[in-house]
Amino acid sequence: MAVRNGEVAEIFNRLADLLDIEGANSFRVRAYRNAATVLNNLPRSAADMIEHDEDLAKLPGIGKDLAMKIREVVETGTLVLLRELERRTPSGLRRMMHIPGLGPKKVLLLYECLGVDSVEALERAARTGRVREVPGFGEKTEKRILEEIERRREEGDEGRSGLMTAEEIVQPLLSYLRQIPGVRDAVAAGSFRRRQETVGDLDILVTCRRSCEVMERFAGYEAIERVISRGETRSTVVFRSGIQVDLRLIPATSYGAALHYFTGSRAHSIALRKMAQKNHLKINEYGVFRKGKRVAGRTEEEIYAQFGLPYIEPELREDRGEIAAAAEGSLPRLVRIEDIRGDLHSHTRATDGRASLQEMALAARERGYEYIAITDHTQSVAIAHGQDASRLAQQIAEIDRLNEKLEGIVILKAAEVDILEDGSLDLPDEILKELDLTVCSIHSRFHLPREKQTERIIRAMDNPYFNILAHPTGRLIHGRPPYGLHMERLMEAAVQRGCFMELNAQPDRLDLNDVHCRMARDLGLKIAVSSDAHVERDLDFMRFGIGQARRGWLEACDVLNTRSWEVLRKLLKRV
Repeated sequence: MAVRNGEVAEIFNRLADLLDIEGANSFRVRAYRNAATVLNNLPRSAADMIEHDEDLAKLPGIGKDLAMKIREVVETGTLVLLRELERRTPSGLRRMMHIPGLGPKKVLLLYECLGVDSVEALERAARTGRVREVPGFGEKTEKRILEEIERRREEGDEGRSGLMTAEEIVQPLLSYLRQIPGVRDAVAAGSFRRRQETVGDLDILVTCRRSCEVMERFAGYEAIERVISRGETRSTVVFRSGIQVDLRLIPATSYGAALHYFTGSRAHSIALRKMAQKNHLKINEYGVFRKGKRVAGRTEEEIYAQFGLPYIEPELREDRGEIAAAAEGSLPRLVRIEDIRGDLHSHTRATDGRASLQEMALAARERGYEYIAITDHTQSVAIAHGQDASRLAQQIAEIDRLNEKLEGIVILKAAEVDILEDGSLDLPDEILKELDLTVCSIHSRFHLPREKQTERIIRAMDNPYFNILAHPTGRLIHGRPPYGLHMERLMEAAVQRGCFMELNAQPDRLDLNDVHCRMARDLGLKIAVSSDAHVERDLDFMRFGIGQARRGWLEACDVLNTRSWEVLRKLLKRV
């Protein structure tokens, strides 16, 4: 199997981090990061381009040197330069850079002054008060480092991969397995199937004929770095990305039971096991048994039926009331991607996007959407070349012209309006009233106290041209913690003012989280599930948002953009 673009991009990002730590030329570091971005956004595989003798050096931002390095990774699965850097730089320093506020210079300083070469060593140094003694740190920084380390430990995200990274492994692997003669089915279970934000080890279940050679073929899969164990019914391997994958052969008579067992969650399985005990049943990965006789196991529907329950969707299986709801007949009819009629957050090259207005509109139409909101940044977000009132007015006029000639799609005039520290919006009402909608967001002052941050957003909601709060907590998975908010109070304020919240579907955001989605549903607050697309292919991030929405018990009626534009227009109108 060819090396995927995402794998090459990850190698370039690792290389850039290590070069950054060593103090390499900033232009060189940036070149690798830009190349990683280009690779992640290529519509085609770099491996495929190499196979067809296409010149990678002609790609934007990719010169001859980078093209040679891409070829090296595609052909060997690794990069000699990266291996050299990893030999002379402690691997733990790169993990330290993932802690907010610790850039390469600070990480190197900690290493040189304290000998800190891992997150664990950093925690020990912080707890003994040594970090504050390093020039440029101090007691407040030391406290923040400890809080972030503890937060990551509590959330269990250490050593876990993002959902999109896991998906890049799972999808081609399942396709490969299903093509093996004799394989009847192959499915990914575990947290991946439950669409959790991050996943640990991957569990793959396969049913096949007795003579099937699936274990031999699995061990020979090209993306595997090493085989840990290999047996007749179970093999464990580690992929080049570092993710461990367990493959299990399952008999057809136990397929449903095994799928249920390995999907989890553990809490959901324990709750069902307790029900089994009360009913004098035994449940495990082989089936449901009464007095030693298997009474169910072929399908998950059979499993639940033994307890008088309807099928419970994997995304709900967290022991958060789903079993009681199933017993009462009140399980939600979860939103599906087919229910989405438009995207309410996207960008163009007018600010930090990489496609034109027309290209984004046509891409939305290809996905069956009726409308797409173009929400380029406003002036306060200078790093993204945010638009002032004059530039936004020009974009509004351009959208009007496009809408006159495009068929089958409506471009909504919108903006991602910055919320300033005092709660005001960074464009005047005179231009905001010309828009179809606004998504409003915070891009600065993340560390305000919880009370002040909450009041800041509520004051912004008081503006009659405020519609949707975008990426409400500002978090980046594995990158930045959420800022402090009184979420229930904020949601109540939104309902009172006729505002809405966004579930940002970017896989490194997924903001709101599932718990907050459930809270919104209970409070009657509608959610916009939006991609925050910066290029056409990003529109497909919608699937990650839908997975999160389903984990949060959202139905189609709870999601703003399952409505036609005519209905949605009325909901958004506040003045």
